[in-house]
Parts: sequence; structure tokens; C-alpha cells
Amino acid sequence: MLGVVIGTASVVFVVTIALTGQRYILAQIEGVGANLVYARVAQSGETAPPLSDNLTEADREAVQQALSGTVAETAGSNWLSATMDVNGHERAVNIVGVTDGFLKIRNLEILRGRYFDSDDLASGSKVCLLTQALAQRITPVGDPVGRDVQVGELHFTVIGVLRERADVLGESEITRESVLIPFSLVQSYTGSSYFRTLYARADNPDDVPAVTRDMAEILQSRHRPGARYRVQNLSSILETARNVGMGLTVVLVLVALIALAISGIGIMNIMLVTVTERTREIGIRKAIGATRDAIRYQFLMEAVVISGLGALAGILIAVSIPLVLNFLLSFIPEASDVSVQVSWVSVALAFIVSCSTGLLFGYLPANRAAGLEPARSLHYE
Repeated sequence: MLGVVIGTASVVFVVTIALTGQRYILAQIEGVGANLVYARVAQSGETAPPLSDNLTEADREAVQQALSGTVAETAGSNWLSATMDVNGHERAVNIVGVTDGFLKIRNLEILRGRYFDSDDLASGSKVCLLTQALAQRITPVGDPVGRDVQVGELHFTVIGVLRERADVLGESEITRESVLIPFSLVQSYTGSSYFRTLYARADNPDDVPAVTRDMAEILQSRHRPGARYRVQNLSSILETARNVGMGLTVVLVLVALIALAISGIGIMNIMLVTVTERTREIGIRKAIGATRDAIRYQFLMEAVVISGLGALAGILIAVSIPLVLNFLLSFIPEASDVSVQVSWVSVALAFIVSCSTGLLFGYLPANRAAGLEPARSLHYE
């Protein structure tokens, strides 16, 4: 029974953890947006591409006009490293210059204050938004909105605090400690008017493959023949994540089922010993009229009861663990979005498989008990 408890709990708990991990990964990708398409200049080796290959505002407008029927929004971004004065200490931060549409495309969450308005973006106002981690470091207590901060040689007024719902699988220009400013300000500060990343958001997730293909063709047609652009979307990554999660779940379930099979072998061995110890009892039952089928059913029922009780105990253990984990995760702010949910399909599967294991491995001992001769059984001591 202990073996069945461990095996059943393993099946339920392993499937629960695997599905929770899969749901978390998919939620991270979908948090950015499954209909997101982004393009960058493909750099070969350490050689920098010619300046004519860089993505510009003209490329953005061309994509928006040519794909107006399938693209809802476009945006561009550029970023550079800088140092920031944080309470008298220099700290490395990431300055990200963004255009209009960046907030919607990247699905950013404004925690305090506001995003850039049209005047900020057009005039290059010296205003900025801080990531949540950087805002907490600058102002541990209180509201950083309205505060003056120095980044490099420039001074900015903080107008908002934001949080990225999810990054683009490590390719996000927004780091843990970043400062968002209008792209026009980056343009005047650095003297470069190109985007490192050009974004487009399709109206419908079904249009993403076509938008990806058309966007690559538009960019290629607007630049020299040797220019190369890496145009990607999250749909293929989303499908890959689903497949990897499903494959991992199957592998882990197979491992847990092996544990159940081992527990079934244990049931069979115990039942064989039981048949030997109860040989005289079997002989008495047969002498007073018990048929072979009755003896066989008796031992099969005992095997099923053992495995069934073990399965119930294992399920209770496996279900209680996620409840405890959810309770503990509620006290961790960084893990507030994570929820371990029990897969009730795995619960039903584990119970059925456990009972079937007892039935399967209990058949040999039951059949041996049914085949004992009454006369020889009565003389057994």
C-alpha cells in the first residue's frame, strides 16, 4: 500500500507541477502578446552592418501603410547604457527610447503616473518612466513621480512607474533597471535616428505568419540587396513551448507510472506470500462449497482494496501539497502571479491506473489461490 501511495502521489504531483510550469511559460509569452512581430538587423559575425541597413522611422511608416489591413500598431525602440545617480551612488542603467504605440505593443503596465503623451514624444521632453525595481531603489518609501533624476549628463522628471508583464524570452530591451524616454530625445542625444527593434502588432493572431513574411519582404525591398533582417514572432515560440511542456509531462508521467508498476510488483509478492500463509483457510472454504471463481474474486478484491486505499491516500497527499504551496506563495510578492493548480484529470488517471495495477498484479496470486486442491490445502500447516 505504501508503494501505491508513493506512486499515485507521484503521478498527480508530477503532472500538476509540469502543467503549472507549462501554464506559467505560456502566460509569460502571451503576456507580451502572441500577435507580436519584431524585426532587427541580422548581424553576421563581429562586423557591424552598414548604416544604410538600419531600421528607421520611414521603415516603420512603410510597414504601417503597406499592412494597414492586418497591422494594428507599430513602434520602434533604441537603447543605450548609461550611469545614474541613485542616492549619491553611480549605478548602471539601460536608457530605452521609445515611440508612440510601444506601450500597447509591449503590453506594459503603468503602476503609477502616466505614459508619454503626443507632446512628450514630438518635442523630446525631458521626462521619463522608471521600471518598478529602479523606482523602489530610488525611492524606497514614497512616490517617485514628479522627482528629478539624473541619468548620464541629462536630468529628467519622472512621470510614471511601469512594469513589464513579461519579456520577449530574454530579448527585451527593458531590463530590471531601465529608464524609458521619448525616442526623439535619444535621437537628439546620440545623433542616430535608427531603431534597434521595429515592432508590429497584428490585428489577429491568425495573421501573424502573413505579417511576419510581408514585413520581412517590405524591409528587404527598402534596403540594399545584401541587407539581412531577422523578423520573428512569438507564435512559433508559443507552439514550441506547448510541445516541450507536453513532452516533459509525458516523460514525467511515464516515470511516475514506473513507480506504480514497481508498487504493483510489491502487491503481487505480498499477495503470493498471503496465499501461502492462508492455504488452510482456502482449503476450508473450498471444502464447504466455495468455487474457484469465488476464491479468485476474493483475492482480486483484496488486491484492488489495497491499491485503491493507497491511491486515495496518495491523492490526498498530492492535492494537499499544492494547497500548501499556494498558501506560501501568497506571501511572496514576486510569485503572486504563480498558482499551482491540481489537474483533476491526473487525479482520475492516477486512481484508475492504481486500481488497475492492483487488479493486474493481483491476478497471479488470485489464480494460484483458486487452483489449490482442497485435500492438500486442509493438510497444510
